[in-house]
Order: sequence, then C-alpha cells, then structure tokens
Amino acid sequence: MSAPAVHSLWTTAAEPVDKIPAPTIEYAQLAPILIVVGAAVLGILLEAFVPRRARYHAQLFLAVVGLAAAFAATVGLAASGHASTQARIAAMGAIAVDGPALFLQGTILLTALVAVFTFAERRLDPAHHGHRVDSFAAEAAAVPGSEHEKSAVKAGFTTTEVFPLALFAVAGMLVFPAANDLLTLFIALEVFSLPLYLLCAVARRKRLMSQEAAVKYFLLGAFSSAFLLFGIALLYGYAGSVSYARIADVVDGAVTDVDPALASTMGNDVLLLIGFALLLTGLLFKVGAVPFHMWTPDVYQGAPTPVTGFTAAATKVAAFGAMLRLLYVVLPGLTWDWRPVMWGVAIVTMLGGAVVAITQTDIKRLLAYSSIAHAGFILAGVIAATPEGVSSVLFYLAAYSFVTIGAFAVVTLVRDAGGEATHLSQWAGLGRRSPLVAAVFAVFLLAFAGIPLTSGFSGKFAVFKAAAEGGAGALVVVGVIASAIAAFFYIRVIVLMFFSEPKPEGPTVAVPSPLTMTAIGVGVAVTLVLGLAPQYFLDLAGSAGTFVR
Repeated sequence: MSAPAVHSLWTTAAEPVDKIPAPTIEYAQLAPILIVVGAAVLGILLEAFVPRRARYHAQLFLAVVGLAAAFAATVGLAASGHASTQARIAAMGAIAVDGPALFLQGTILLTALVAVFTFAERRLDPAHHGHRVDSFAAEAAAVPGSEHEKSAVKAGFTTTEVFPLALFAVAGMLVFPAANDLLTLFIALEVFSLPLYLLCAVARRKRLMSQEAAVKYFLLGAFSSAFLLFGIALLYGYAGSVSYARIADVVDGAVTDVDPALASTMGNDVLLLIGFALLLTGLLFKVGAVPFHMWTPDVYQGAPTPVTGFTAAATKVAAFGAMLRLLYVVLPGLTWDWRPVMWGVAIVTMLGGAVVAITQTDIKRLLAYSSIAHAGFILAGVIAATPEGVSSVLFYLAAYSFVTIGAFAVVTLVRDAGGEATHLSQWAGLGRRSPLVAAVFAVFLLAFAGIPLTSGFSGKFAVFKAAAEGGAGALVVVGVIASAIAAFFYIRVIVLMFFSEPKPEGPTVAVPSPLTMTAIGVGVAVTLVLGLAPQYFLDLAGSAGTFVR
C-alpha cells in the first residue's frame, strides 16, 4: 500500500524561523498618554463595579487625578530636556517626543482638566425628585420622552460614562499631534473622534437636537476619515512607507534603496499630490475650515454645552498640531505646492466665518462661526512656513482654548424654564440683571475680537507677524479685515447685554458650584495674563517650536 500523498497546502517539516523581535517602548517618554489611557480604562471598570450612587464622585476624582498626573508627567519630560536637546522618536518610530508635541499635550491636558469641571456641574438645574442633575441624559440609551427615560430621571440616574469617554478622547488627542507615521495618525484620529460623537448625543435637554447633532458629526466625520485613509494609501504607494521621515526623504529625492515591488509607483508626483490633498482634507475638517465646516454650527448648537466647549477647544489644538507636523516635517519640500491652496482656504475661512456669524441669532451658533473664523486666523500662522509660524500657532492655540471653554461655561449659566437660554434676544439686559456674569462674558468676547490687553490680541499679533515675515502680507490684510468684521458681532452682543432693557420674563442666571466658577475663573485669568504679560509664554512657545525628525 503506497504512502498517502501530501497535500500541496500542507507542510511536512517546520521551517526554522528567527524569533520575532520584541518591540522597544520608551514607557517614561510616553507617560502622559499612558496615564490618561490607564485612567480611562479604570473609569470603565468603575462603571462596572462601583454602585451607581458612588460613581459620580469616583469618576470625577479619577478624571481630575489622571489629567493632573499626565500634565505633571508632560512638564517633567519638558524639564528633562525632551522639548529641546533630548527630543527623540519613541515607540519604534510611531510617536515623536519633542517641543511642539509636549507643548500641545500640556495645552490639551489643562484644557481637558478645566472642561471636566464643567462636565461635573450639578447645581444649574433644579433638583429632580430630590436628586441633583447635570447636563447629561439620565440614561443615554432611553428613547427621548419615553417612560423608560422618565423612570430613569425619577430614580436619579446620571450618565457618568461621560468621564471615561472624555479621557479616551483626550488620549487620542495626545497622540494625534505627536504621531510620527500615518497609521498612528489615523488610529489617534479615530480614538478621539468616536468618544466625541457619543458625547454629543447625551444632552439632558433637547435630546432630539443633541442626537441629530451627533449623527451629523458622525456621518461627516466618517467621510473625513475616509478621505484621510485614502490619502494615506496613496502616500504609501508614493513613498513605500508610512513613516514621516521616509516620506520626507522620498519627496526630497534622498532615497537610494528603492524596493523593487514599489519601483514603478515610488516617486510618482500624482500620487503624492492627490494623497496629500486628501490627507489635508481630513485635517481641515477637524479644525472646521471652510469648505469643510458644515458640521460645526449644528454640532456646537446641539451638543451639551460642556461638550461643545471641550470639543471646540481641544480638537482644534490636536488637529492643528498634527497639521503643523505634517507640513513642516513631511512636506517642507512641497511648500510651493501647498501654500497657494492653504492661502485660499485661509482667506475663505476667515471671511466666511466672520460674515456668516453676523446673521446668527443663537449664541452657540455665533460662537461656532466665530471658531471657524479663528481657524482661518490660525492657518495664517501655519502658512508662514517658518519657526516663528510654529511658535505663533502654539501660542494662539493655548490662548484660544481657555477663552473658548470659559465662554461656553458662561453660556451654561443663563437659563430659563426650558434649560439654557441661547437665543440672543434672551441675553438683552443681562448686564443689568447680572453684571458680573455679563462682564466676564464681555472679557471673553473682547478676547475673541482680538482687542488689546487680552490673550486674543497677543495671539493674533503673533500669527499675523509671522505670516507677514513669511511673505504672506496680503493674507494679513485679509485677516485684519475679517477681524474688523468679527469685532462687529462680538461688540453687538456686549451692547445687547449692557445697553438693552431686560425683559420681565427674561432668563435667570444660575448660581454655579465652585467647579464651574473655577473653569470660568481660569479662563479669565489666562485671558488677562496672556494679554497683559504674554512674553514668557511667547518665549515658551518659541523654545518649543522645533520638530524632531
């Protein structure tokens, strides 16, 4: 009897293989990211094992401690030279630990810490059935208006999952501006986008509008992620690698070891230009630049206001950080190709945001179009393509993020029977009814307008100066015109608050807990300090303006 034939797909003897090398991870240099991820995972475990009545305090404590510890780790890394002489690429080439990354991570962590205070506010609404309530739905999975939701409100349930969701979003944002290859960039984008889609959908009041905002954000965000991923695929075809340094070398023509399998496509400029355009589209969506801005007003209006403030501030910091690294590290050899496109985007973003904001009657939509105009101002610094451009953008992002969170924290205080009173007509005479709240909001509006002695003026002056020195003088002229248009609608709100008669049935100003007071106080302090004495922080941004490659 003959031996059975061996199937062609089988093997008779195992081929000896080399051991798979273990990855080398620099845990100390990745400490800020790892601490936030660890806190987020612990938050999920708290949801599973801690009794419902104790979750709120446990989650708040964990979020604050985690973000504070991560910020301390970031400062420690910067103090030990990782922002300058010790800057390096960590995690086997995936993450850069350098000045811009640490500066942006510190800004995101501080912004998130202040935002968490607004998440935790529970004194603005009257108590329901003896239970204090916050801005989030009693039970997010319940159908709005259903018996299930009513029973959840009666039982005093709270959606404490918002804290670990916010931490996961922060973890993705920390990786995004530090990503040193395209796959890490994409994964970080998804890690911080998905929690934000969920957070937008869990407003306690106006549930349907909140869910509509989340669906719009998710659908348009999915499109932008697809653009980004397609761009990554084309750039991989162009360079044969997803590493920033390798792509930059291929762009510069400094590569000699060409993989035979990729020789036919490598160095094909069509792949490079289309891939880069798609990649930039994904990032411009995240910063809310025209024409990729259509999600911004609807999401800002529909999301719970604490989430709006967090999203508006932190997402811009992360996305502009990633854009800077992409343009300055990967594509410095393509400056002449991307600058004209970015010129056009910056001009329509500045003018579009400022002009359309004039027509708005809802305070949250007005701030949304204001944020679009600010994206245009920041792009002016990006276009400079100089070290001063980088440092000016870093400073502007730090200044803008605290003003934004402070402004949205004030919006949560002005309330009527239906919750927040966001229609501008309801803010008439607020300065007479509650002068302190109106004065604080006026400070934030003046900072947005770029009035001297506020952080907004220092930031705008820095980016416009960098743009002018980088050869974009005409862009600065457009920026100044857009700023003048924007100043009109900011000052219109101030006039409405202080020089209009209050309506008898107008909204009231709720007295917040120390948490929201702290968030607003930090916003005012940063706005005034960066406006009156910005030099130290400008120097700090300047010293953190060098990318590692």
